[in-house]
Amino acid sequence: MSRRASPLKVQLTEQDQELLGFLAEHRLVLPEQAAALLDRAPDTARARLSRLESAGYVRSESVFRGHPPMYLITRPGLRVLGSGLEPPRIEVRAYQHDVGVAWLWLAAHGGTFGPLREIIAERRLRSHDGARRSDLDAVEPLGVRLGGFGARGQERLHYPDLLLRTADGRRVALELELSPKGRTRLETILMGYGADPRIEGVVYLVDKASVARSVTDAARRLGVSSRVHVQRVRLAGAGASAPRGRTASRAVPELAR
Repeated sequence: MSRRASPLKVQLTEQDQELLGFLAEHRLVLPEQAAALLDRAPDTARARLSRLESAGYVRSESVFRGHPPMYLITRPGLRVLGSGLEPPRIEVRAYQHDVGVAWLWLAAHGGTFGPLREIIAERRLRSHDGARRSDLDAVEPLGVRLGGFGARGQERLHYPDLLLRTADGRRVALELELSPKGRTRLETILMGYGADPRIEGVVYLVDKASVARSVTDAARRLGVSSRVHVQRVRLAGAGASAPRGRTASRAVPELAR
């Protein structure tokens, strides 16, 4: 019977820690995204990911034939960062969206939305509020209140894909909307944003004209158009249905003009 190889001991560099921090924010990361984060060639980024995998800090999964493996941070990887997040789980149905959000994070990190103090992904927002609820303290949730309580007696909260804290202290929510929501669900979320004085505005990034119309019409009906902005985005390389032959740099979400 074969034995499972023990993890290799590696000395983490500053770039290793930066990459692990990026992995911790997201459910999954592709090698091309690691290359874009570190500003390195794809082969160099893949080698770094393989080294971290050998150390047990990340794991790789190949879900779609003909597409690169995805990398997920492990509990030891989170532990070495001092992170209280749980290891992510693969959600195949959300693959394209999760990949798109990671590209969106990279776009924000690169200055697409101007100078930022911080970019907080949904995983960290939920973790913060989960700890807050368990401690029963008075800390304000990072999620947007939707009113009322859920089945377990917890207040109903909505989390954007990314929450940006700008250089001047404002909060801007980013929603990558690749498929339409039901009217009631969408209007409930928009009303939550409209009633939250902490959120300067919410930007819906959409790749379909029909989704753009749905969000725009709902915001107009609810009288929150001044706080809701809809922007078309092209997500080349975002998932299994992406066109082939695109480079990593072109896969970063490009704001349509």
